[in-house]
Amino acid sequence: MALFDLPLDELRSYRTASVEPDDFDAFWAKTLEEARVHDLDARFEPVETGLKNVEVFDVTFAGFGGHPVKGWLTLPAGTTEPLPAVVEFIGYGGGRGLPHTHLLWASAGFAHFVMDTRGQGSGWSGGDTPDPAGSGPAHPGFMTRGIEAPESYYYRRVFTDAVRAVEAARSHPLIDASRTAAVGASQGGGITLAVGGLVPDLAAIAPDVPFLCDFPRATTITDRDPYREVGRYLKVHRGRTEQVMRTLAYFDGVHFAARGRSPALFSVALEDQTCPPSTVFGAFNAWAHSDKEIAVYDFNDHEGGGPFQQAEQLRWLPARL
Repeated sequence: MALFDLPLDELRSYRTASVEPDDFDAFWAKTLEEARVHDLDARFEPVETGLKNVEVFDVTFAGFGGHPVKGWLTLPAGTTEPLPAVVEFIGYGGGRGLPHTHLLWASAGFAHFVMDTRGQGSGWSGGDTPDPAGSGPAHPGFMTRGIEAPESYYYRRVFTDAVRAVEAARSHPLIDASRTAAVGASQGGGITLAVGGLVPDLAAIAPDVPFLCDFPRATTITDRDPYREVGRYLKVHRGRTEQVMRTLAYFDGVHFAARGRSPALFSVALEDQTCPPSTVFGAFNAWAHSDKEIAVYDFNDHEGGGPFQQAEQLRWLPARL
């Protein structure tokens, strides 16, 4: 697919048309307050993996509604002093997978915490966290679960889990809470943006080709899933567009970006039909902190920079942690 979105010079000045709800901050403050009524109860159980250079812990903590959420914590072997931490969120449909697939950040000397995504983990990597909450009629996938109202929407639970994941990581004695970063690609990038807007004292974030941004544009410019799930839902549920867009506005990465208080390294691919470049730039241009960069991959689709972007993150993050 050749370039299909705005030219790069226009992308650099693009601003979203997504309208921020008047009670956006109050909604999220109440959501997190309700979640924190439940004891975080973060547990770290050692796991024997056969890996000699890292130590792995099977993590369980209380997320949205007190529901148990799984994760992995990986530390360089022999760690005795608190380390800077990278908290990572997973792409759409995937779960935490197996520990040996998450070695990059511990190999670079960081503590690495990977959050499982509730209800997912049967697409391309396995997961271990159910989503006990139900929803009204929804299109197959996760994008329209509970989309009738922000209070019931699926990503309210996921974003809350993600904030609690940062809190769980910071509770471990071998993690330096003051040097904690959030990273993720695609859906993981969108979750990273939410965390960046909801956790004011992160040291840095690195959203890679982020999903869940600029819903009014994303749902109309691409035919590719997962955004297209919303269009197919509305094709059946005629007349609900305004209601659906109202719900999605509470979860739009551009509104979390406007609250970003940490340095940020984004990436975007100009042939990306899954997360169109204008939607990524909508969030990048809204990111409030002045220390921000965006890596542009001119001829890539949703794979973005792949290992090249990981190399950029390995260059960029240590200076901020």
